[in-house]
Amino acid sequence: MFSDTHFHFHMMTTERGVDGIEVLSTMAARNCYFGLDIGTHCDDLAERQACVEQTIAGMADNGLAAKARDFMYFSAGIWPDVGAIHDRDNQMKVLRQSIEAAASGGDHDTLHRKIVAVGECGIDHHWNPSGEDGRCESDFDEQTYRGERELFEAHLELARELKLPVIVHSRDGFEDTLDCLKNVGYDNGIIHCYSYGIDEARAFLDRGWYIAFGGAVTYNKKAKLEAVKELLKFVPADRFLCETDAPYLAPVPLRGTVNTPVNVEHVYNFIAEVRGCTPEALSELVDENIKNLFF
Repeated sequence: MFSDTHFHFHMMTTERGVDGIEVLSTMAARNCYFGLDIGTHCDDLAERQACVEQTIAGMADNGLAAKARDFMYFSAGIWPDVGAIHDRDNQMKVLRQSIEAAASGGDHDTLHRKIVAVGECGIDHHWNPSGEDGRCESDFDEQTYRGERELFEAHLELARELKLPVIVHSRDGFEDTLDCLKNVGYDNGIIHCYSYGIDEARAFLDRGWYIAFGGAVTYNKKAKLEAVKELLKFVPADRFLCETDAPYLAPVPLRGTVNTPVNVEHVYNFIAEVRGCTPEALSELVDENIKNLFF
């Protein structure tokens, strides 16, 4: 029950102090079908996999540990921070090497080491200098702006070569995101943590993308709530996914705390009520979409 298609396990446990054993044990006890640990740096894959491996090794219940090994998967990609944008050629080479190393490694008995998606990657024009990303509009001169698009398109090209879906980060950058997708012509993957409206969703859906919703859909004030509900009803059942983006964006009633994949249940509960189905039915729908996209 309650798969999570987007979280950052290493950030959650190593940087935020979350008990990873408790998280994976709870997910396993619930018979979670799929959990996707997401990459953000060109060279973070091996460290992230080791973090999950060590956590599973520390689980006292062998049955739960076996389930955790079975549902945990990985992506690899580069989040578009300014440093990565300006070093994009070198960083894409490192990313490719890390993906190839994971795929060729012999130790596949205890964890799914071969990645199942490229990303997260994409376009971010949300200017919040005091926020965790520290993004300033003044950092995005013409060279940086074009470089961000090139970095995103390089991920799309790599994914096409590897025949893998892409985890797309798109925030305050719909037109640029769509333009890059059109330029490359590879439409296979997820628009994660979706934050646009119905018209933008239609544009992505028409190209074949899946739409993933996280805890942010539970935040909206009354003025925006109806629009969010219409959006959640609009996205077709066969293109619908749920996520947490943990350790970020904890859903109501946990907003403001460190998020974990366990909390994705609150996302399912909220969306199921809006769509007029049970959380269990929504979970089955999402798992079927995961099968179609990744396997």
